Amino acid sequence: MSLPPDDAHDAQATALLGRPFAELDVRAQRVARHIGLRQPITQHPEAAAAVPSTRGQRAADAVTAFGGSWLFVGLFAAVMLVWVGMNVVLLAARGQTFDPYPFILLNLFLSMLAAVQAPIILMSQNRQSEKDRVTAGHDYEVNLKAELEIMLLHDKLDQLRQQQWSELLALQAEQMRLLAALAAGLPAMCDTAQTPAALPLQHDGAVGPTNEPGNRAWFAQP
Repeated sequence: MSLPPDDAHDAQATALLGRPFAELDVRAQRVARHIGLRQPITQHPEAAAAVPSTRGQRAADAVTAFGGSWLFVGLFAAVMLVWVGMNVVLLAARGQTFDPYPFILLNLFLSMLAAVQAPIILMSQNRQSEKDRVTAGHDYEVNLKAELEIMLLHDKLDQLRQQQWSELLALQAEQMRLLAALAAGLPAMCDTAQTPAALPLQHDGAVGPTNEPGNRAWFAQP
């Protein structure tokens, strides 16, 4: 008779984890449920790390991906060189420029870019941290399930070995019993083999030939 699902999960959780099913955390309950149902718990890495995102979070990811690329570094260096070159040329040609040395306007733009880019990068890092937490939780579930499955496998091997030992002991006891019975019957068989067979009775009731006078005539007959 099979147990109800809740009772089966509770019994299995108590046997494997030492606590009732209701006292386990969400991940441990999920692992115990998958073990009881014989279902895989492993997911694809992208599916395991799939976290719902908003449009702003996706934009932050795009900005962070672009800001951490060599393309951004190259464009940034090119803009700075063009800016400095234009100011040097204008200063040499006209004697004045819109951003003379030490390029205070350029520093202002760079500060503004850094001030805007920093929180966007932090938002993207927070989202990546959330993905990492989800991935770590999934890895914990997979590792816990693997550990419990190995424990169950060891228990099954121990039970199989104990059963085989019991069968071997029973077989050995039966062999010893047969050997004892054979050893007890062997002397009787030897005594029977050593006893001479009874000689056939003659027509006069005597057993075998004798030297009595009454039997000599019987030997003398042709």
